[in-house]
Amino acid sequence: MRIILAPMEGLVDAPIRETLTKVGGIDRCVTEFIRVTQGMLPPRIFYKYAPELHNQSLTEVGVPVAVQLLGSDPEMMGRHGAKAAELGAMQVDINFGCPAKTVNRHKGGCVLMREPELMYEIAASVRRAVPANIPVTAKMRLGYDDRSMGVACGQALEAAGASEIVIHARSKVDGYKPPAYWEEIAKVREAVNSHVIANGEIWTVNDYWRCREVSGCDDVMIGRGLIARPDLAAQIKASQRGESLAPMTWHEAVALVREYAAALQTRLEDRFVTGRIKQWLNFLRQGFPEAELLWPEARKLRDVAPMLACLSQPAAVSAKGPRAA
Repeated sequence: MRIILAPMEGLVDAPIRETLTKVGGIDRCVTEFIRVTQGMLPPRIFYKYAPELHNQSLTEVGVPVAVQLLGSDPEMMGRHGAKAAELGAMQVDINFGCPAKTVNRHKGGCVLMREPELMYEIAASVRRAVPANIPVTAKMRLGYDDRSMGVACGQALEAAGASEIVIHARSKVDGYKPPAYWEEIAKVREAVNSHVIANGEIWTVNDYWRCREVSGCDDVMIGRGLIARPDLAAQIKASQRGESLAPMTWHEAVALVREYAAALQTRLEDRFVTGRIKQWLNFLRQGFPEAELLWPEARKLRDVAPMLACLSQPAAVSAKGPRAA
């Protein structure tokens, strides 16, 4: 009954993985995708996206991190899978789920779900290139134009040797609009022997249990829900034990954002750090009324120090409790 932190391009980077895994409840992470085209990427690119490779593919608190690749050339994807393993990756994941127009336009991500045969070739190439003891896994949606391709694509990935398949319960056209079609994940799970993991629209502990019931999956992947509520995985783990856990306070959430900002400042210019903090604050609005109160002012700020000071304003700190989804 694992909980996996989803890869989110431009947000779930190594610093936020470190910050969130320290809260507890997360069993595995996946990197932002490494884009594979025609040239062989140097090791520094792998280390940029997955600095955990320097630590046996683990975060500081020991949570495993998979390296994710995105591309459409089977040979080059295989070569990069082999390189990831050579550099220390303990799991190589393939992205067939990204809905971004720029990615899809260059034949990457979810658009490949129009071609299950090509998905097979890509996954099979990576599987052949990566040592047998290292899992090759994949993340996909239910389809591109509609939700009709889940079973065919899942079967292609199983035939190629993917040991796990994460399914985001929407098509590319659905984007991120509610609802998530967890019942469609169940159809894929029943059609393949590979282990299927459910993903999409899990914001609360109740969502988690409903997703498991409808999809039939034991394991789930959570992205936006964990960014909005950093203690969601810990809350879920407590519920698995039949226990309850006091919800994270806004003061505790701000401490996490400060830790994240400090880590980012060792990697990025301050203007980019402020942008990342705003991204997180925007998600926190769904979990904390304090963030909603601060948003009109915070969104105008451009420097890190005023942004962090804004998060601790007394008016916001006085707001009560986490917000319901």
